[in-house]
Amino acid sequence: MLQANIEKALNKQIRIEAESSQIYLSMACWAEVQGLEGVAQFMFAQSDEERQHMLKLVKYVNERGSHANITELKAPKTKFGTFKEMFEELYQHELFVSNSINELVHITLGEKDYATHNFLQWYVAEQIEEEAQAKTILDKINLIGEDRGGLYLFDRDIQQLVVTSSVSLNAKP
Repeated sequence: MLQANIEKALNKQIRIEAESSQIYLSMACWAEVQGLEGVAQFMFAQSDEERQHMLKLVKYVNERGSHANITELKAPKTKFGTFKEMFEELYQHELFVSNSINELVHITLGEKDYATHNFLQWYVAEQIEEEAQAKTILDKINLIGEDRGGLYLFDRDIQQLVVTSSVSLNAKP
């Protein structure tokens, strides 16, 4: 059975992952309405991935003899000024999630819960990838600048990231 403070911290992370899924789903809807089909596909896939991250935590908490709590979620933002601003928000959100995971790892070390610490290493590695991907996308967006042709190519090319993400999502950690 998990210690109470670790269970509480894991449940907090479950909520963060669920809210991440909702945030990316909202971004996908906004992008789709803007005619950015590739960006929308990418964001729908990100939303699904975050939900999988949440479910992995839920299963872990329950399997350890504790109780995963599913709570009310904050409604995500529904409008974004530009697709660049949206991806800047995505990057900042990934930094927030990384910080939250790091805090959780810190708690497990303090409590000498090495099983949970080991379990969380997958999330640590995942966040490194998530941050790097978001930063790479922002770098590409900055290269495009105000070039509408570049936006068209970016929207088409980001679909390749969806294919890559889907393949890596199915890999066993």
